[in-house]
Amino acid sequence: MEKFVIVGVGATGRAVAKALKGREAEVILVSRSGGGADLPGTRVARGDAADAQFMAQVAAGATAIFNCANPPYNKWLTDWPPVAASLVQAATRSGAVLTTLSNLYAYGPPTAPLTPHDPLVSTLPKAQVRATMWRDALAAHERGDLRATEVRASDFIGHGSQSLFERALPQVAKGRTATVYGDVDQLHSWTYTGDVGRTLVAAATTEAAWGRPWHAVTNEPATMRSVLSDLAAALGAPAPKVRSLPNGLLKAIGLVSPLIGELPKVSYQFERPFIIDDNETRTLLGLEPTPWSEVIADAVGR
Repeated sequence: MEKFVIVGVGATGRAVAKALKGREAEVILVSRSGGGADLPGTRVARGDAADAQFMAQVAAGATAIFNCANPPYNKWLTDWPPVAASLVQAATRSGAVLTTLSNLYAYGPPTAPLTPHDPLVSTLPKAQVRATMWRDALAAHERGDLRATEVRASDFIGHGSQSLFERALPQVAKGRTATVYGDVDQLHSWTYTGDVGRTLVAAATTEAAWGRPWHAVTNEPATMRSVLSDLAAALGAPAPKVRSLPNGLLKAIGLVSPLIGELPKVSYQFERPFIIDDNETRTLLGLEPTPWSEVIADAVGR
């Protein structure tokens, strides 16, 4: 029987568990909180993914380890390195395919649709942490120490994703002005959390996918304004008015909210077209994105 270890029980970790449903497999959810007990067909291993000994025990005999951990953004510099090192060690000892969920920050500002072969050139310290995680895993893969792959997703949409859309839903549902940030009329790729899970499973279980990064299969780009209108329609509410917070105000809010304070550093993602190219995922892994109407229905909890 296959054995899969999922680190993190947020929206993406749960999406992986759902994507594994139907396989003859043991599925273990790792979290410090012990969450995830509500997911059928899984068992929970409560502990710290940065604890190499704990992870080695949990991952013994595993087919794949899915890194869906999500440290607080303002703690990436301190929290990510020990988790990454622990999971590399666990994958090396167990023979599991280390399958990491990442994002697009490390690419830096784009001038065209992003491909998984684009260089990781961002100079932002937090982006460099993610780039280093991939380079270290890839180096270990190329040495033959382990097998590794990475799936990079754009900004999330989906129930429980803690996305900007989820935060705006209460305003949208009441017909009030939705407060967001960036240029609401720029095209942007939004990755459905369910499709993140499907892509991670496909990459982990397809030998040809190992040793390289992939982009999560993603619907066609859409503006924030149009997505908010789609969400409103699904809720039976009128298309909302939209207000975008300026960077100056975001910086001021950042004095009391570290997460909000980080947004101006990556404002380029929301001030110009920010689009990913997932053609290789569709062609080589045989995936298609979930229909947009289903994404919207899930995002509003329908």
